[in-house]
Amino acid sequence: MDKQELLKLYNMDLDELLKLSSKYMSNNVEFCSLVNARSGKCSQNCKYCAQSSHYRTDVEDYPLIKKEEVVKAALEAKENGVIRFAVVTSGKSPDEENFDKILEFVDELNKLECIRSCASIGILTEEQAKKLAEHGLKRVHHNINTSESYYGEICTTHSWQDRLNTCKYVKKYGMELCCGVILGMGESIEQRIEMALELREIEPESIPINILMPIPKTPFENYHDKIDEENVLRTLAVFKIANPKSVLRFCGGRMRLSDENQELALKTCVEGILTGNYLTTTGKSPKDDIKTVKKLGKVLVKR
Repeated sequence: MDKQELLKLYNMDLDELLKLSSKYMSNNVEFCSLVNARSGKCSQNCKYCAQSSHYRTDVEDYPLIKKEEVVKAALEAKENGVIRFAVVTSGKSPDEENFDKILEFVDELNKLECIRSCASIGILTEEQAKKLAEHGLKRVHHNINTSESYYGEICTTHSWQDRLNTCKYVKKYGMELCCGVILGMGESIEQRIEMALELREIEPESIPINILMPIPKTPFENYHDKIDEENVLRTLAVFKIANPKSVLRFCGGRMRLSDENQELALKTCVEGILTGNYLTTTGKSPKDDIKTVKKLGKVLVKR
């Protein structure tokens, strides 16, 4: 489908749209989780982000944590039904010293039974992507965040193309790609459709869906009304129709949806959950997410 066809779907009756997207669904739900391995002091000026050094937010700053802490967090996540575990660091790109330590983290995660290693460590060089693959990293998370046509309104210290290049390196060296967006940053409906099509070209295995949680003291602190629950559902449905082979994944900001609409999405277009707390915002507990999965008659993926 092209842009006009997807736009027509976006604006159709919501029940009919969700019925259509549900045709591409499995009965599985996959849990992933993360550890915030380095926080704050990021040089980039992404307007949504609490960790940017351009804004005086109240986020906690700390350097890269020890590998023992990473392993402990991964083991706790495993006990909660998580099969994918991500090391996440702030900053545009990892420097040489931190990158070598992150490679050690990957080595340790790969020793854990039933845990698939993942990393979200910023913009990568081709050589860094190659080294991550050589260390057996299973998946890299790196969002496009918004459409190419809107990216300049979100960030000016790096480009949308920089992000796309990282995605290409990940695919080139045989790792899985988790690449998604943040909704509600002032983008138009047409630009949401553009995101769906751009992701279709990238072909990620997983598409994380974040809904902006406006952070005080960032430029987007008052962006509470840029998207409503119905438009989130419409976007999710169109993303699934445009990317039927990708797993749509609830991530940060899903708490802006009612429990009813979260469940509706899990029935019709979403097959993954980043469970527990996120980088600088809170989510649902794994225990509550497990209850929801059972309530909906879904199957929690175990490995």
